[in-house]
Amino acid sequence: MELAGVVLAAGKGRRMQSKYPKGLHRVCGKALVRYPVELLRQAGAQRVVVVVSPGHRAAIEQELGDAVEYAVQPQPQGTADALAAAAGLLQGQAARLLVCGGDTPLVSAESVRRLLAAGDGAPMALLAGEPLWPLDLGRVIESGAGIERIIEAAEDADGAGAQARQNAGVYAFDAEWLWAALPQVGFSSSGERYLTDLAEIAARQGTPAAAAALQDPEELFGVNDRQQLAAAEFAMRERIRRHWMQHGVTLSDPGSVYIDADAVIGQDTVVRPNTSILGRSVIGEDCEIGPNSIIRDSSVGQGCRVTASMLEEAILGDGSDIGPFSHLRPGAHIEAGVHLGNFVEVKESRIASGSAMGHFGYVGDAEVGPGVNLGAGVITCNYDGKDKHRTIIEAGAFIGCDTMLVAPVSVGAGAITGAGAVITRDVPAARLAVGVPATIRDARRQPAT
Repeated sequence: MELAGVVLAAGKGRRMQSKYPKGLHRVCGKALVRYPVELLRQAGAQRVVVVVSPGHRAAIEQELGDAVEYAVQPQPQGTADALAAAAGLLQGQAARLLVCGGDTPLVSAESVRRLLAAGDGAPMALLAGEPLWPLDLGRVIESGAGIERIIEAAEDADGAGAQARQNAGVYAFDAEWLWAALPQVGFSSSGERYLTDLAEIAARQGTPAAAAALQDPEELFGVNDRQQLAAAEFAMRERIRRHWMQHGVTLSDPGSVYIDADAVIGQDTVVRPNTSILGRSVIGEDCEIGPNSIIRDSSVGQGCRVTASMLEEAILGDGSDIGPFSHLRPGAHIEAGVHLGNFVEVKESRIASGSAMGHFGYVGDAEVGPGVNLGAGVITCNYDGKDKHRTIIEAGAFIGCDTMLVAPVSVGAGAITGAGAVITRDVPAARLAVGVPATIRDARRQPAT
């Protein structure tokens, strides 16, 4: 195996002031620890090991599942000690090793490609850059031959590295050299073994480590507290907005639009102000989303319009429109060409092509066939105080205003319910139901007298 990867995610994250592991805090909808895992996969790592603390393994494993392997660092004794915890899984298994921290979400795939190229033939290489603002990072002391050593910021008492490039904490190693050199790293005055000491070991051996420049100084930025988490979120959101505008999406007021890292938006879609596209949402081409809309973990087809409305774990078919002020809750499946107007709520229901509900109402636990008209104030009464029941409305039915459909109940194809009807039993096809409770009549219009 040519390349393997390690994510160092065993830190306690005390400055986060949280009961949760630092790696599970989210930036643009994605857990911090997922960023380096996906980065290593992009770089070609065939195996990825995440180093965790004993108390946090279960939580991290719940987030990442079996997509990675896990190594446990029993005590928080520094980055070199954390990497040594992965030796049992990776020693002798790969020619090269990529190592990164679990709290640096802004490192780019392009920078990692540069790192791998710089490290070709060197025992060790790292990413370095000049920060846009002061950061508490290791200073990379370099000479013409390569890196001489790395001074941790806390130990740079005389300011020797004040003008030096800073260490991003992403490394490429010749694996055979690494596993031989790692035991030589001693404990610092703080009682930790620093991975950065390997640079000095390489220099003493006459084969100094190499440095690769970051594509963007923002990539140096790590997360240690809530303020840094917010700063990383700000930077990542701007990066995401820039990406989608470069790929044919119009953001009419970019600063008010929030797009999560895993969301996908189609070409020529317009996203209006104060709109959030969250989670793993997928928006098709030629849509208009917003203003004031929230799309969470939902699928929106081609040519749709969502105005001042919310979709959660829902599906909206091609050419459909919704809103303003409507809500598709989990399990709502709206097929192509459906119109849902203002103040409509749909939950655990399928509404077939060409149906419409123009005004306020509730459709829950229902199957609505094609070409159905649901009048204003229609409600499926799906809950009897103990259990949920389903409503079935077949093709071409006309459900009059303020109809209450007391589930379980069905309305046949082409049937009609009168305004204010309370439907407590099935309505056959092409029949009329009126009254409280509703009675069944012939649906044919009676001649005037």
